[in-house]
Amino acid sequence: MAEAFAAEIAKSLLGKLGSFAVQEFRLAWGLQDDLERLEERLKAINAVLSDAEDVLDEIECETLQRQVVKTKRSTSRKVQHFFTSSNMIAFRLRMGHNIKKIIERLAEISSLKSDFNLSEQPIDCSHVLDEETEMNRSFDSFSGLIGRDEDKERIINLLIPPFKVGDAHPLVLPIVGMGGLGKTSLAKSVCDAENVKSHFQLKMEVCVSDDFSLKQVIQKIIKSATGERCADLDEGELQNKLEEILNGRKYLLLLDDVWNEDAQKWLLLKPLLSKGAGGSKIIVTTRSQRVAEIMGTVPAYNLCLLGQEDCLLLFCKCAFKEGEMELNPNLVGIGKEIVAKCKQVPLAVINMGTQLYGKTDEKEWELVRDSEKWEEEGDGILPALKISYQRLPTHL
Repeated sequence: MAEAFAAEIAKSLLGKLGSFAVQEFRLAWGLQDDLERLEERLKAINAVLSDAEDVLDEIECETLQRQVVKTKRSTSRKVQHFFTSSNMIAFRLRMGHNIKKIIERLAEISSLKSDFNLSEQPIDCSHVLDEETEMNRSFDSFSGLIGRDEDKERIINLLIPPFKVGDAHPLVLPIVGMGGLGKTSLAKSVCDAENVKSHFQLKMEVCVSDDFSLKQVIQKIIKSATGERCADLDEGELQNKLEEILNGRKYLLLLDDVWNEDAQKWLLLKPLLSKGAGGSKIIVTTRSQRVAEIMGTVPAYNLCLLGQEDCLLLFCKCAFKEGEMELNPNLVGIGKEIVAKCKQVPLAVINMGTQLYGKTDEKEWELVRDSEKWEEEGDGILPALKISYQRLPTHL
């Protein structure tokens, strides 16, 4: 039945949202809150579809019962009662009420489709794959910070010195670099380092993205610290709650993917973050030097392009299965040429490596290497993404 198929789609999407790969990229792409909202909507859709299936099953069961009774053509009072108008009207009213509630709930969900730039399109089931692609494999084999050990150590050394009178409070360290360099991955790796975790009483990670609303940023910080959403609190109540959380505690806060270049918005948030104990630190990741100038209390840490050798190592970890690299020296040679065209941008390298994962046909690798998209101006990210798009199956 259609509703059962739709429910399976919702369940499948929820499964994908919980996959390791999506979890890895939630923060890296600044999609943490959007994906959480999408997950909530899908759970709501799944619940409504389950209710719809129950209602239809009940109607189907009722219909079958009536058919059976009609077939028996019994004249007993029980059967006569079964077909009384009051019995049928009661059932119809109950089912009508249930269906109306489901339609209303679906209408509410449908009205939210604009939140995700979704449009209504007919579903073509002819292209549903029987099994998921191997690209959903765990990313832990290559998600390590290849070539960033020195950067990580330098940033840690800026975070853990003891607080001294006269030091900025809180200290704000911007990590600046173009998109795709791995700023978020590096910052999260720093926050997860054992000597960093033991140095702070409280650790929080927030993806700010391009909406620097004071209320929303405070809500996100509170949620990271306590798990509470606090959707029912006004801005004043949120500020008081944040002060209670930070008061007297030495914290480390990651404000990831900041785009706001309005100094006034930062000046409204900064006093609230000064409620923590001396020695509290904030890491800000951004592409904007202006953001670093507004927020930083120490010089920004400018993240450089990844070294060519590290790029090749990263590519090979993405492109080859265990033991395949040694068996395919020709592919490694082509891979070097592909990596050179990625212009030392880790995201482009990962994208190209995962595109070719498990593929051993040299012609397929050569098609990627020789794509005309590489001739376009700019860094290596856009050409890599365009090549990925070209390689999608026609129906996608």
